[in-house]
Amino acid sequence: MILNILILAVAVFLVARFLPGIRVRNFYTAILVAIVYSLVNFFIGWLLILVTLPFMIITFGLFKLMINAFMLWLTDKLMDDFKIKDFLTTFIAAFLITMVDSAIRWML
Repeated sequence: MILNILILAVAVFLVARFLPGIRVRNFYTAILVAIVYSLVNFFIGWLLILVTLPFMIITFGLFKLMINAFMLWLTDKLMDDFKIKDFLTTFIAAFLITMVDSAIRWML
């Protein structure tokens, strides 16, 4: 679980460094973002997937990107040291964080 949080924190930190419109104060903040995002995912992520299951089936799972963007937006609203400019940036960041997270997990 700690390794998952650290991998997600690295993904958030890297995406924030390269994508304008996202502000993460430092790596410690990225760790906190990963923890809050994981908690949001744990508590409401499964419910959102269950409620939007027809959309998930129709879009072959691509609607999960919208759910990830919503949870990232919610994480932004819950934290002071993590800011995202707008929804388009949130959507792009959710996609990139997912890709970087998957790439890091694949390399390990």
